[in-house]
Amino acid sequence: MSQPLAPAVGGAPLPRSRRLLRAVAVVACLPYLALKTAWVTGSHVGVPADSVLLDRPTETAVANVLTILMDGAVIVLALLLTRPWGRRVPAWLLAVPMWVATGLLAPIMAGYPLQLLVRALGGSSAGTSGGADEPFLREWVFAVVYTGFIVQGLALGALFVLYARDRWGRPWRGRMWDLSAGTTGTAQRVLAVAAAVLALFPLTLRIVWACGGTTGLSAGVAADRGSDFHVLESLYVVCLLAAVGGGLLLAFRRAPVLPVRVPLVLAGAGSAAVACWGGWMATAALLSPGDPADRPTGPMLLAYAGQMIVGLLVATVGARFLAARSAGAVKRPVT
Repeated sequence: MSQPLAPAVGGAPLPRSRRLLRAVAVVACLPYLALKTAWVTGSHVGVPADSVLLDRPTETAVANVLTILMDGAVIVLALLLTRPWGRRVPAWLLAVPMWVATGLLAPIMAGYPLQLLVRALGGSSAGTSGGADEPFLREWVFAVVYTGFIVQGLALGALFVLYARDRWGRPWRGRMWDLSAGTTGTAQRVLAVAAAVLALFPLTLRIVWACGGTTGLSAGVAADRGSDFHVLESLYVVCLLAAVGGGLLLAFRRAPVLPVRVPLVLAGAGSAAVACWGGWMATAALLSPGDPADRPTGPMLLAYAGQMIVGLLVATVGARFLAARSAGAVKRPVT
């Protein structure tokens, strides 16, 4: 029997806190959308005269239009999570864009503050899109855009938690010992193990790169590395471990006292981050070849592809787990 939805709010007015969160999410999108729109219409505000972006105007314009649509989707999600019609949207139609938004925003939310902290302690931004040795965009652009992304992520995440609590109730509540055998099956365990095995290659490379190794890196990337690069590689290692660990915990239920939400968050956020950023880097590499020295090597492309596959496998484990929980695969207390 399907898990019933929590009672709808109906015609009740939206709480002030949610209206505020919605407004914050929408306003946080405006600086990024304004900059991108300006660039599409021909402005070079925030773009140095010798930026590589000006060398490929067509590719840059296409990328700008795509990212305008992506950030505009955040506004749509904020409305969906706070309007009555949002309750009628099929679960998968909400889950997919929220998963993608989580995957793209979470590494920025964690990575940018860490990069700033490491720089404050003496690190260098060399070798990144904000590096002074190879101008890409003005430093203030990254501060404005990434701050906006962080605010978007916080507001959108809070809205989603409130929405999911109201609509679906308890699928992520309780502890792992509350789960019945029907919550996981052989297929989920196979998927989780496959994800763990496939993660070994990108995980090993990311660890090597985070620790200063150059194995598999292109000559240009290896020469231009700075502290920002090592922070991001370390973050990708954490995301891979979170995805694989969360998937295995959900599939095998080896930590009975653990709250269910812990492996769900690990699997959900971790799988989204590795899949979305693996896909983003692979797409950027294939569509913008750039300087031959900077082109991704075979191992780099394999690492990106491996991340995408791992993320999708773990996401499937999480989706099947939630489907089983929502269908009522929960132990009933003994009376």
